[in-house]
Amino acid sequence: MKTSMDLPSKVKIGNKYIGENEPTYFIAEIGNNHNGDYYLAKKHIQAAVDAGADAVKLQKRSVSGTFTRELLERAQTKDQIFGATYGEYRKRLELNEDEFIHLKRFAEDLGVTFFATPFDKESVDFLEKVSQEVYKIASFDVTNIPLIEYIAKQGKPVILSLGMSTMEEADEAVAAILKYNKQLIIMYCLSIYPTPENKINLLTISLLKEHFSPLPVGYSGHEKGFIPTLAAVSIGAKCVERHFTLNKNLPGPDHATVSIEPSEFKDMVDNARAIEQSLGTPVKKLWDDEIKTREKHSKSIVSATNLPAGTVITEEMIICKSPGYGLKPKMIQEIVGKRIKIDIPADTVLIEDHIEF
Repeated sequence: MKTSMDLPSKVKIGNKYIGENEPTYFIAEIGNNHNGDYYLAKKHIQAAVDAGADAVKLQKRSVSGTFTRELLERAQTKDQIFGATYGEYRKRLELNEDEFIHLKRFAEDLGVTFFATPFDKESVDFLEKVSQEVYKIASFDVTNIPLIEYIAKQGKPVILSLGMSTMEEADEAVAAILKYNKQLIIMYCLSIYPTPENKINLLTISLLKEHFSPLPVGYSGHEKGFIPTLAAVSIGAKCVERHFTLNKNLPGPDHATVSIEPSEFKDMVDNARAIEQSLGTPVKKLWDDEIKTREKHSKSIVSATNLPAGTVITEEMIICKSPGYGLKPKMIQEIVGKRIKIDIPADTVLIEDHIEF
């Protein structure tokens, strides 16, 4: 897919940008880890802010609009899941409009962006009432072009995860969004819960950056821990989304499998910021801080023996040693055959004033 050069290399969400030359943007994916409890959701938001998140994200479903009766009536067999059927479980997890509005206000008062992933058109309409300012399209819906177009038409920034999709399907999803909306962030994602390290294949991020250039590319990770996430940051992921929980022992399917706790999230953000500082810019330069060490430990041309004034220098008369404030070793051929101006004791650093140039 060839994207147009009039597409943005960075996208603004709230008062921050995601993209080229910007700090990595961290999304705490609370998802359904609030377990349908408004107050538990608030606690998650506060903890995510304290851990360094730039945004917090929930999920929104119209249960009847997302799942067939067949699936809703299926017996729920997993441990620690609310309800006897899958439908009962899903309904238990949904928060109402007032709760969403209050959670959004709570998050914004704490200085972070609040939004949710909609899984159906009814949920998009719900989130428009909540006035969220950015949309996430889950990997589940990469092939759901009608929903993708409906979201794109809202005219707000879109974050698209590409788990469970082929490159052709990714192209179709991106094209569907760009037809209506250029504010797009691509997220590399593996929908394996948790993702084993030998399947993460982070170099795909570089492929996506080239393929969808200049659009920003990020990483939505489902691995245990966060080392691969840090690697993703080091190769250019400009947005990171990780499932977030207060406690991996809470009931629910995502807490223990793919979520990280506040202390882990904070460590991840802190380490990513250190990586960003370390990456710097693609320029090779001599730093002022290096000069003192350079003068002590780099090499100079040094007299290997006593050199009386008038001596014609030969290679046998000189050697290279530290410190490095004198004539550089690359000048050996330049001074061979030249005369010494003054008496030079053995083991003396040679400088320009010692030589008749």
